[in-house]
Amino acid sequence: LQKKMEAQRNREVLDLDTRKFILTRLSESEGFERFLHTRYVAQKRFSVEGGESTISTLDCLIEKGAEYGVEEFVFGMAHRGRLNVLTNIFGKKPELIFREFEGMYKTDTTKGEGDVKYHMGYSTDFTTRHGKKVHLSLASNPSHLEVVNPVIEGTARAKQDSRGGSTDAKSKVLPVLIHGDAAFAGQGVIYETLNLSQLAGYGTGGTFHLVINNQVGFTTSPKDSRSTTYCTDIAMMLGSPIFHVNGDDPEALWYCTKLCIEYRQKFGKDVFVDLVCYRKHGHNEGDEPSFTQPLLYRTIKGHPSTRELYAKFLDSNGAFAWSESEKIVAGITENLTQAQAKTKAESPKPTVSAFASAWKGLRSAPEADNFAPVDTRVPAESLRAYAEIINRIPPDFKLHPKLGRFFEARDKAVKAGIGVDWGNGEALAFASLLAEGFQVRLSGQDAERGTFTHRHSVLYDHESGASFTPLNHMGGTQGRYNVFNSHLSEAGVLGFEFGYAIAQPRALVIWEAQFGDFANGAQIVIDQFLSSSESKWQRSCGLAMFLPHGYEGQGPEHSSCRLERFLQLCGKHNMIVCNLTTPA
Repeated sequence: LQKKMEAQRNREVLDLDTRKFILTRLSESEGFERFLHTRYVAQKRFSVEGGESTISTLDCLIEKGAEYGVEEFVFGMAHRGRLNVLTNIFGKKPELIFREFEGMYKTDTTKGEGDVKYHMGYSTDFTTRHGKKVHLSLASNPSHLEVVNPVIEGTARAKQDSRGGSTDAKSKVLPVLIHGDAAFAGQGVIYETLNLSQLAGYGTGGTFHLVINNQVGFTTSPKDSRSTTYCTDIAMMLGSPIFHVNGDDPEALWYCTKLCIEYRQKFGKDVFVDLVCYRKHGHNEGDEPSFTQPLLYRTIKGHPSTRELYAKFLDSNGAFAWSESEKIVAGITENLTQAQAKTKAESPKPTVSAFASAWKGLRSAPEADNFAPVDTRVPAESLRAYAEIINRIPPDFKLHPKLGRFFEARDKAVKAGIGVDWGNGEALAFASLLAEGFQVRLSGQDAERGTFTHRHSVLYDHESGASFTPLNHMGGTQGRYNVFNSHLSEAGVLGFEFGYAIAQPRALVIWEAQFGDFANGAQIVIDQFLSSSESKWQRSCGLAMFLPHGYEGQGPEHSSCRLERFLQLCGKHNMIVCNLTTPA
């Protein structure tokens, strides 16, 4: 950073084409919001007005990221500016967004209840100004602002793993998280997600974080929403660069974003831009912000927009005439007017492709299929062969003395056909899937050994500390068995595994609670994603949750995973709740 920043006094003079590009993008961002504000009065849209530089900042990220080898960007963001990002970054046709404002919703609810327009996801192929092709995806997001963060990390990790999981693979897939200032400072899942970033089972090679810091959360001022100087101070735990940038200076944002993508690609760590701006209207355009921030909004009312300021700057130094910038604005308004007319005339319908890409060839099960018998039996001779392999320890591996008897007993139980316990049955089930080439990913607190000392799927040499995972030594074209001890988190890790599962539908992905009642800490993920994503966003997910409990005198919590809560969430075959009573 010293080398990059000190050498040019933290400033970079942009070429004329880039300056014109930034001005055009600011005009498109502002024009879109003002069009909605005048044509769809008092409708909620959570505008990005006051933070229009968000768009040109993301332009820089994608353009420079592509130059540094990024091929896929995975976005997560809450409501603020989402419609603008969908239109001006993802290229979603304005007429499809206008359709939602016109109330042209589908009446067929057989595929679910749907969701509001500023929660919906999107994906597209994108070509930069310089001809680089990349893929962009934006995850659907519920109202719980930052809970999408670990979901994005899990999705990005799955995409990286499908490319081989190397450092090079991680450099090709970039997670991008767009936050609000109050939410970044206030939501606990932020810490849980940041703490995943350097862990072996969860790292994604660095995330680009953009905080749209409009200095107010709903109606709460910063003095009431955080105990730190900056909203991003929690990110200092990672030792990552955090750039605090004036939202009215799009060239400074361009420069800092360029630094960020270079840093991320070189060091594989998270980077942060705190875009200090303002919010022009109330939280949802129907609010009156001067009720609670009268002085702030008196100032905002007389403040020129970022586009106006930048257009005047370019005009004053002779780079681009004011009259030309006004022509750009007029052209944008005309294009949006035509798109609105097309919406009213044709009522265009969006294309839903829930079973595309990694999901190709899969489908949503008809109701009659949900409980149709499926033969999952494995021949006894295969199980005996698996048992012999996964209970065999290399002769030079110094196993803990107590574990030698443990694995001998497992092998004997399978060969005799009696006394197969829970851990043994699970190991055989995993082995049968791995033998067929499927990947198994298991994560949770102390998942390697198992909370109840029942699993022991990763062994440690009693003298050297070297590790050995028997299930990864079955031979042939077996699938990969990945088991990770997670950090002490529920919401963050379950969100991560949900994101992984939706991007890797042909893998068995499991989150295990240390005890079943620990699912309490992940309840938002269970409510907002697992149980409802298919109904809201047509996104299926094959994630399995293991919620172990027992009657061993450890109190009422550890004796229940509260099955009744999960049963209450069941509807239209969205989940299967199983109470397993034998190791079979």
